[in-house]
Amino acid sequence: MKRIFYFTVILLFLIPSWGQSAEGTPSDSGAFSFYLENDAVAGTDRDYTSGMKLSWTSRWIPALETESDDPKKKGWVSSTLKRLPFFNQPGDRRALSILIGQSIYTPEDLERSDLITDDRPYAGYTYLGFAVHQTAQKTMDTLELDIGIVGPHSYAEDVQDGFHQWFGYEGPKGWKNQLKDEFALELIYERKWKLWASKLGYGFGYDFIPHLGGRFGNVNISVNTGAELRFGWNPPGDFGTCPIRPGCESNGATNLGDNRRPSFGIHAFLSLDGRAVLRDIFLDGNTWEESHSVDKKYFVADLGAGLGISTKLFKLTYGIIYRTKEFESQKSDGQLFGTLLITFYL
Repeated sequence: MKRIFYFTVILLFLIPSWGQSAEGTPSDSGAFSFYLENDAVAGTDRDYTSGMKLSWTSRWIPALETESDDPKKKGWVSSTLKRLPFFNQPGDRRALSILIGQSIYTPEDLERSDLITDDRPYAGYTYLGFAVHQTAQKTMDTLELDIGIVGPHSYAEDVQDGFHQWFGYEGPKGWKNQLKDEFALELIYERKWKLWASKLGYGFGYDFIPHLGGRFGNVNISVNTGAELRFGWNPPGDFGTCPIRPGCESNGATNLGDNRRPSFGIHAFLSLDGRAVLRDIFLDGNTWEESHSVDKKYFVADLGAGLGISTKLFKLTYGIIYRTKEFESQKSDGQLFGTLLITFYL
């Protein structure tokens, strides 16, 4: 698994050179996005305690366009997309994403080495994802496939222990009670609408971006909906600022190659995502084997607020997310964590 992780990271850095145009136009190469989430901002180390994701998104792929009726100009990817709902509209732009990420979950008391029956299990999830995006003027559809592993071979314990040692803290003592190894497979779909976009003059403007989606697999089965409201001076022209949420890779696919992008802009955002959860492996436990579990909440919401800076070369956002209670015996009323996103347009 470690070799796969290293190979994927190297692949993510090599892919832009393959997409370089003949003229060497930098904006043809795609965009790198790095996500980091952690609850240290709230002074805690529990529940969803850490998340990292690295992704590359293409600018756009001419081979995926469906405007031509000449079969010689269509590849197998285009032929496949044409059979999918929402991905067969002529004239819309398409892009691809490749991503790798890891999420870490722990109970509240990290000093205990025994199984804490009334708190969530220790769990880690490392995954590789592939996504295709289709964007129109006011909509964006994303279909994503994630493949990974939950359990000791996610190496979440190694990562958390490494960070604790780096900062001089003692590592958690209960990782021996983590969920067992389980192959993970998820299919995710999400649609976003850019509504109420308006310019107020002197560079100021706002937009309102609702979304609707769902996840299906042995990691999570849920449907979600929500929206983001942005306001600022020269706000970005993409489809919003996502935390680490499957199906929400929206930065590179819509912003690249846009000569209208301002050289500098700053904006604030408010976001809401609510979901109805039928299954969550990090609370329900392993699918095929006996493991520790807790009684989950069937409805969970994330409320966020933050600030962003955008230029022609990069986008930087930081926000605070409040997540409501995820399981019945959770001692706190919810959780706070910070979310950082850095996107470089190549």
